[in-house]
Amino acid sequence: MINNNDFASFIETYKSKLTELFTRRNNESLMAAQRGMPPYVLRQILECNPLTTFIPKEYGGRGAKTHETLSMLEVSSYQSLPLSLMMGINGALFLQPLANYGNEDVKKKIFKDFLDAKNMGGLMITEPNFGSEALKMQTGFLKSGDHYNVSGLKHWAGLTGWADYWLITAREKDEKGDLGRDIGFFIHDTSNGGIDVEEVFQNLGLYMLPYGRNRIEIQVPESHRLQPKTTGVTMMLDLLHRSRLQFPGMATGYLKRMLDEGVQHCKTRHVGGTSLFNYDQVKERLAHLQSYFTVSSAMSFFTSSNISLEKDTSRFDLTANSIKSVVTDYMQSAAQNLLQLVGAKGYKLDHIAGRSIIDSRPFQIFEGSNDILYQQISESVLKLMRKTSSVNLYDFLKGYPHTDKAAGYFKDVLNFNVDHKMAQRKMVELGQAVGRLVSMNMTIDLGLKGFNQEMVSNSLALLQKEIRTILSSYSFDKNADVLHDHEENSSWLSLMPLPSR
Repeated sequence: MINNNDFASFIETYKSKLTELFTRRNNESLMAAQRGMPPYVLRQILECNPLTTFIPKEYGGRGAKTHETLSMLEVSSYQSLPLSLMMGINGALFLQPLANYGNEDVKKKIFKDFLDAKNMGGLMITEPNFGSEALKMQTGFLKSGDHYNVSGLKHWAGLTGWADYWLITAREKDEKGDLGRDIGFFIHDTSNGGIDVEEVFQNLGLYMLPYGRNRIEIQVPESHRLQPKTTGVTMMLDLLHRSRLQFPGMATGYLKRMLDEGVQHCKTRHVGGTSLFNYDQVKERLAHLQSYFTVSSAMSFFTSSNISLEKDTSRFDLTANSIKSVVTDYMQSAAQNLLQLVGAKGYKLDHIAGRSIIDSRPFQIFEGSNDILYQQISESVLKLMRKTSSVNLYDFLKGYPHTDKAAGYFKDVLNFNVDHKMAQRKMVELGQAVGRLVSMNMTIDLGLKGFNQEMVSNSLALLQKEIRTILSSYSFDKNADVLHDHEENSSWLSLMPLPSR
């Protein structure tokens, strides 16, 4: 049983250990530029029991309190974004689904393995030909007596070759071999074999985490299938939405690091006889970094205040998709801003600015590509408008609980009737605007709770500028198209006059 110490003491101990491991005892930049993680570093991290924040108290954990899990992720990501992702994979994609849907005896054993043996777990959904189309996955399962036979091919599962347990998704096969529409989730103990790592990917970033292609041929006891409250698809939505709602845990610490690195560099670097910090354009970039951190903090506060472990998040599509897409866009933008401030020396793999460009980029892709999520945000809005018989976008957003405070800033540009048959690119743009309206609402709420008022005010100014820019683009009615044959008459050199003789 874990001694349930005061959380402040717990998180400070964890923070001190990460500082020691990543800055004092090791060269953080060189370690992050090498694949994998030194075993003694991982061992000492896990000895701090960070994953106990995801485990309910009755199983020996700290209680699976959302504010604790997000704080742990935040402390992790300040020192290492890949480390925070590793913790997020274990927690949001394995331990939380197990806690909510697992068999009681299975939960007792696996939670004990995590606490005592420092085991790790991951999730396998994505397949080589079915990334964004997860519901069309080809991995199948058949019931055979008191167990299930599961077979298929999965890739891009974080912790490939490392995880002690896997949560694997599959569709049921009928007697003809056809796959059903619903999804099953199966817990597999890797010590039982059946997972062949066919290839370990040379991933562009996130060097600390192994990814690869996995051939699945396993037998899973009946007790190791997660039990949905309704359908497997709804269970998967709950899992994914809950994970997306917790992205600010990984983002906030990372964005604070980007801000701290940027401020420190600009205060100590002198150009033209004055501190870089005094240049107006530099202040603009630093203001963006500060605002990104503030908005992400607002998201963390929202999730911690509204999303308990027991809460069914399957219908939280609009807030979950808004949080994930906006905060991951900010993560990439923060890295780009820091690199621009640091200059040439930041364009090195072992510098935090250059490394962050690569490490934060996949956050805009995995667990739902942001382009798709923005479209889904618009689809959610249109669906709600139809349900409430709303036609005017401003009227709807002013009455919607997650945009009611922010909408008033934009009556002049939101006061129009929505075209339900708009082009896909317009759906994406509208989703970008709505996602930021949701984020702005959360930021206003954070300010009302007493967060630094100047930081909130600056963040609201940034969000207003972004939203107005996006809506201006949305209202522009001329769209560029792509030619099927772009080779014809497309050589500038052929237009040069022949030289005279």
